[in-house]
Amino acid sequence: MGGTGDTGMGGTGDTGGDEDGRPAAGGPVWGGGAESLREPAGGQLRRTLGFRDLVVYGLLFIAPMAPVGVFGTLDAKAHGAVALVYVVATVAMAFTAFSYAQMVRVAPQAGSVFNYARKGLGEGPGFIAGWMAMLDYLLIPAVAYLFAGIAMEALVPSVDRWVWTSIAVVVTTLLNLWGVRAAARVGMAVLALEIVVLLIFVVAAIVVLAQDGATRGWSTPFTSDRGFSLTAVIGAVSVAVLSYLGFDAIASFAEEVTGGSRKVARAVLFCLVLAGVLFIAQTYLVALLEPVSSARLAADPAAQGTAFYDAVDSAVGTWLHDLVASSKAIGAAFAALAGQAAAGRLLFAMGRERRLPRGLSRTDSGVPRVALLLAAVVTLGAAVWAAQRGDGLDKLVSVVNIGALSAFVLLHASVVGWFAVRRAEGAPRWFRHVVLPVVGAGILIAVIVEASGTAQVVGAIWLAVGLAVLVGQRGRVAAG
Repeated sequence: MGGTGDTGMGGTGDTGGDEDGRPAAGGPVWGGGAESLREPAGGQLRRTLGFRDLVVYGLLFIAPMAPVGVFGTLDAKAHGAVALVYVVATVAMAFTAFSYAQMVRVAPQAGSVFNYARKGLGEGPGFIAGWMAMLDYLLIPAVAYLFAGIAMEALVPSVDRWVWTSIAVVVTTLLNLWGVRAAARVGMAVLALEIVVLLIFVVAAIVVLAQDGATRGWSTPFTSDRGFSLTAVIGAVSVAVLSYLGFDAIASFAEEVTGGSRKVARAVLFCLVLAGVLFIAQTYLVALLEPVSSARLAADPAAQGTAFYDAVDSAVGTWLHDLVASSKAIGAAFAALAGQAAAGRLLFAMGRERRLPRGLSRTDSGVPRVALLLAAVVTLGAAVWAAQRGDGLDKLVSVVNIGALSAFVLLHASVVGWFAVRRAEGAPRWFRHVVLPVVGAGILIAVIVEASGTAQVVGAIWLAVGLAVLVGQRGRVAAG
């Protein structure tokens, strides 16, 4: 565990220097000035995490079997080309992961994209990036908790899913309040369980396919079972992105890592690649086993949430259905644990910079408990609300993704702003610092355009509120 680098307290005196302690050059592109160079006010986080801990948190948040909960939705939206959706989503997220790896060295602080945009673009865009990411970080744990509730309801139908959802929130919140290191230890065991169950599913699926053949055509998970549509695939990618969002949360723990920011960058890229391979493999296999056409799933939204379980039950047996459901229930709850921890770090960082109430920057024995409790309350409310609605999952997923995608666009812009516009580290490497982030931003904008109308409206309203808050903050500064 852990590296041999700095094990001291991190963050409060860091104005954005690199991992070797050199001060960062220059000021922000827009709206910075002396304000952006002040030392952060607030608590400190403890450096206790190593590379393995980061990978555990990343994979827990992503969840090795993340496609289980959204398989039916993706299959219906993409006309059956669900494995291709994950290929495209992995490529799209690879650009984003690379930009994270560039900026985590520039601003190795809690808050990730909030601090990256502050460095590359200035205080105003930084706030908006953090604000949009907040929509993702506060609500994605609610989606994961809801997945846990749905899985447990499949096992114990006599208990409503909102009850299971609430229990998962309470248990994982207590673990997060205990501390990031303790949560990582418990998470390691949960992650091992998920991987074992995934391997059992893969082996069982291969055996069934070898004996009985595929229910759909062997190529249909990549080509569609009812007419290929690129627009449909891109539209499904806007939902599939949900499965990957955990990899970026790793960057939120930059102040709690021993051994330097390069370790964070390596963990981000490693988790994304591994998750992409796992997602493509499992969706390909279950699509071949799926007894219901994508057209029928599209016509029956109520069946989409359990489509993965139903396919496994039909092709392999109830025993695997129950095993997958149990693993998903536990895994989703701990994915929410990692997401809640990341949300707490984002709120902590924005409170420390006085972009949110200062009380959020308080720490207790190195744990941002105030921020974690606020994140837990918001998550609990959203998860229970969604658990009691038939369309709750679809609504939550669409809203979560639009916040993340918008923040990622600003992340790419931050790379261009820091390295190419400001030239803060000398002459830029044009392919790495301009071409890749511009292409990545273009892909994300295309996905946003193809997102659902509800997601776009909610995203626009959230952005408008954020802009109003920003204007109010600047007005108070001017008046002072």
